[in-house]
Amino acid sequence: MVRGLVARQPAKTGRHEGAPIPRSSKKAGAAMPDQRSGATRGKQKAPKDRGLKGYNPVAPERVAEILRRLDQLYPDVTCALTHKSAWELLVATILSAQSTDANVNRVTPELFRKYPTVEDFAALRPEQVEPDVRSTGFFRNKSKSVVGAAKKIVSDFGGRVPDDMDNLLTLPGVARKTANVVLGSWFHKADGVVVDTHVTRISRRLELTKNTDAPKIEQDLMKIIPREKWILFAHQLIWHGRKLCIARRPKCVDCALENICHAGDKTWTTVEIHKNAKL
Repeated sequence: MVRGLVARQPAKTGRHEGAPIPRSSKKAGAAMPDQRSGATRGKQKAPKDRGLKGYNPVAPERVAEILRRLDQLYPDVTCALTHKSAWELLVATILSAQSTDANVNRVTPELFRKYPTVEDFAALRPEQVEPDVRSTGFFRNKSKSVVGAAKKIVSDFGGRVPDDMDNLLTLPGVARKTANVVLGSWFHKADGVVVDTHVTRISRRLELTKNTDAPKIEQDLMKIIPREKWILFAHQLIWHGRKLCIARRPKCVDCALENICHAGDKTWTTVEIHKNAKL
């Protein structure tokens, strides 16, 4: 828990027990478990999803409050992928697809020790890279993308990773998410918002978007998040997804956003829930 932020405590009135009842307890007459102590209380009904009159989830004041609280929780977070250059970050981001940052960070030090430069990678065949990246999953496609990107960077861009969206998107294995990571975290250019699984899930829970498609989610977020916040905001949601807003069991009772979040899959709530506000 970040210094200065105190975990929300269950209300003495018991109103907090309007949280959704776990599936195992959704039987008539089932008692409501207390999320923090495991104690059993009397029968409680989950809040009905009536919707709030005049409620606008993307109202500027609500978005500003979300950003303010995220700034308190994660003021200086950065990309979790270990890297020392734009090329290393590009490779790490390509390898991170369908893998964890922690796993990628275990793979890349040895990979970059064996092949220190983009020119070294450009001289390889994909089959030579496969054993080194196997543990990241989809290793054949990733090897082709990494070697292909290296060859194009050497042949078309003088061995330097391009620092603009259009040219980055010409590289094998690079789509908007990867390009946004490299532009934002290395070149400090806000050309878009990184949309990974954490950003997708949490932006939907917070009702900042109704879309499930990454490109559409990015467009929705770019409309409501100030441009100067695009880079940090994505990092904050990613860290929030790892620390508190966990996919299967979000730690709502400890979340500083709890009383402005109406997600339908909350595990604990002091506010009305909106059943469609979830992935």
